[in-house]
Amino acid sequence: MAKTFKCSDIGLQCSFTARADNEDALMAQVKTHAAQAHNMAAIDEATMAKMRAAIKDEA
Repeated sequence: MAKTFKCSDIGLQCSFTARADNEDALMAQVKTHAAQAHNMAAIDEATMAKMRAAIKDEA
């Protein structure tokens, strides 16, 4: 089952949505987006946990 992530689900005013077949591939997309769009060269553990909690299974 595919996984999705939206920046807006963690409180950011951003329309980015990622979709991938598994969590690892999804998080790779999210990390790239965070670095490029939000200038987050490094993601702390608390933010990473918030991101992982916002991942949803695609219906």
